[in-house]
Amino acid sequence: MKTVLVSVVEDDRFFRESMQRLMRSLGYMVDAFSSPGEFLVSPRLGETACLIADVHMPAMTGLELHRHLVERGHQIPTILVTAYPNDADRARALGDGALCYLAKPIDEQHLSQCLRTALTSGSPQKDGS
Repeated sequence: MKTVLVSVVEDDRFFRESMQRLMRSLGYMVDAFSSPGEFLVSPRLGETACLIADVHMPAMTGLELHRHLVERGHQIPTILVTAYPNDADRARALGDGALCYLAKPIDEQHLSQCLRTALTSGSPQKDGS
């Protein structure tokens, strides 16, 4: 199996590092960034097979990052995570094409399922069901 790159954009260092360990344990290559700006200038942005981004970050939210990537032609399957889940943000994220919207602490099985979907479909699901 080809090793795929998962990029994690998370401003909380503890959560970012735990996600890095989890991605490695699941067999993925992982790049981690402390801000959306750092990710956007990464030379490996184009190699990213799946993006995991925090919803609430200073300067640019995970949802804004996802929209920015889509506007620039980067159709990266995106999983958004948040410590402050709410239905309005969830509906907006999924409506904008995010693959999953997960609450922290992350359910590892649900995250693995989202990753499998992201890496097999290659693009977000557009149906509203």
